[in-house]
Amino acid sequence: MTRELNATEQDILLNIARQALENAVRGELLPPINLSDLPPALQQPGASFVTLTIAGNLRGCIGTLDPYQPLALDVQEHAVASAIQDYRFPRVKPAELPHIQIEVSALTPRSRLEYHSPQDLVASLKPHVDGVILQDGLRKATFLPQVWDKLPDPEDFLSHLCMKMGGQGDLWRKKKLDVFIYQVQEFQE
Repeated sequence: MTRELNATEQDILLNIARQALENAVRGELLPPINLSDLPPALQQPGASFVTLTIAGNLRGCIGTLDPYQPLALDVQEHAVASAIQDYRFPRVKPAELPHIQIEVSALTPRSRLEYHSPQDLVASLKPHVDGVILQDGLRKATFLPQVWDKLPDPEDFLSHLCMKMGGQGDLWRKKKLDVFIYQVQEFQE
């Protein structure tokens, strides 16, 4: 994402996500997307996460950190994956569709966060702004910036992210990890 998406572009992406979600849950083919009919920003490579909630509770969330396809196709793919491939939840059922709210997060490119100590890492993070990726060898996990709403303390945020990665909660204090940050433009139905 090189610039903020305008309201029309956001609406198009939310409509793509909703149609993909409903078709996938009902076992129907996805509607083809004619990229040439879309605004240029949605034709460009983009990385996104699609989050599904019911009454404010997480129901699925899948995305990618690095762009590899046009943003419109990325949103379509991750809407489907959030509904039927998130291992944390059973597949979304057709009866749930009217209750699901869709949130799309379009990501900026990630950048490496250089730090020298655990305290320096905590001080370098911008709560409610930065999405954070922790990597320890082949293990990797991320929290979108929206997770700061539930984990506002940077130390708790990092500890939970270490556990999501499969490590001990205090791994970030004991070992220098690869840390990357990114920002998102988030919008929802």
